[in-house]
Amino acid sequence: MIELSEEQRRQLEGPEPVVIDPQTQEMYVLVRKAVYDRIKGLLEDDARLMYPALADIDPENWEDASNYEDRP
Repeated sequence: MIELSEEQRRQLEGPEPVVIDPQTQEMYVLVRKAVYDRIKGLLEDDARLMYPALADIDPENWEDASNYEDRP
């Protein structure tokens, strides 16, 4: 695990902190672990992890799943 310097910690206070690897010039967006865990749950195959997010959807906004059955 990497520990942040005081300057790095201050940078994290802004929205969507971006860091650059000076060797590869690759850019990364840093997110808090709690946010990462929620996003990861949405991307995993286990649909049960999506239940909390799905519970917030208003039934009037649901779509008929048959609209998507013929799509690859």
